[in-house]
Amino acid sequence: MRLAKLDALLGCILLALTILVSACGSSKSTASKLPTQIGKGEGQLSLVAWEGYAQPEWVKPFERQTGCAVHAKYAGSSDEMVALMRQGGGTQYDLVSASGDASLRLIRGGDLQPVNVNLITEWKNFIPQLKSPPHNTVNGVHYGISLQWGPNILLYNSDKVHPAPTSWSAIYSPKYKGLISVPKNPIQIADAALYLSKTNPSLGIEDPYELTEAQLDAATSLLKKQRPLIKKYWALASDEVELFKNGDVTIGAAWPLQQSTLVADKFPVKSLIPAEGATGWADTWMLSAHAPHPNCAYKWINWVSSPKVQAEQSVSYGETPANTKACAYMEQIKKGSCPIYHANAPVAYFNSIRFWKTPVAQCGNGRNDCMDYTKWQQKWTEITG
Repeated sequence: MRLAKLDALLGCILLALTILVSACGSSKSTASKLPTQIGKGEGQLSLVAWEGYAQPEWVKPFERQTGCAVHAKYAGSSDEMVALMRQGGGTQYDLVSASGDASLRLIRGGDLQPVNVNLITEWKNFIPQLKSPPHNTVNGVHYGISLQWGPNILLYNSDKVHPAPTSWSAIYSPKYKGLISVPKNPIQIADAALYLSKTNPSLGIEDPYELTEAQLDAATSLLKKQRPLIKKYWALASDEVELFKNGDVTIGAAWPLQQSTLVADKFPVKSLIPAEGATGWADTWMLSAHAPHPNCAYKWINWVSSPKVQAEQSVSYGETPANTKACAYMEQIKKGSCPIYHANAPVAYFNSIRFWKTPVAQCGNGRNDCMDYTKWQQKWTEITG
């Protein structure tokens, strides 16, 4: 049974490599097959998205203008997104708002089709770092259009957590046993690795996504020690919001969405990027290789790339837009939001965030001794049970 599973796994790996080599060697022919115009909408659009990415404020106007009825499925992790995009042979959903730890898996798996950036009106106004980033552009071929980005933050109840935390050490501290919540996601290992890179430099961790076996074991050990302190691992952002509101947790790892939601409900929370720094996400709308509604998909990408909708989503979610023209609209919606969400921040701020990416064996400098994502998933199962 184990040998059969191993053979099947090796077969899948070889197939994925074959697809990757084929894709990398055919960027010119792929580009020639790109659509040259957006046709009439098909009347429907199916999305796999992070919670909060398909809010009525911008979905309803889009539906009225285009006639494309939006059906969104919120996913709680990148693993779930990948699985959903592969359901039914990849024909169930048109677009996915993939983060960097899912995007390359989908590209390498042949699950996506290239996107013609010339059909996206606002692409020219994106920050340079998000026009052709490595998490969605391979050999000059664009497999999606960047959307929003932001850091993973430390969120806490400002009425109950004293003194205010300054370090990620707070979510590893027995002081808050039973009052901590963190994401239910293997990529959370990178947060532990980033913390260890600053607090235990002898481990030699330079990149929290490029871990040797010893470094991965150290991060796993830290998270196993944290496990008894956790009240609940959250899958959807709304899960953690309810945990805070109900008083079940007072501190945790979060996205800006949880903070903006709680603040809007006048709940006493504050957040920070701790002294050790932060991981983060840069999300991309990516088009399924077998999208049933490609014209509505292109219309959606154009819609959510526009400055006004970028601003609406940024302020609603608490994240940073890709479109440089969104800042003025953000200020109209909520004065001071442009600097608060770093929409006008220098390049140095963007570069300071360790954005999610899929761990692979090739960890640079000619080394191939890093643990790939399969190993991360195995360790996460050990940690969470």
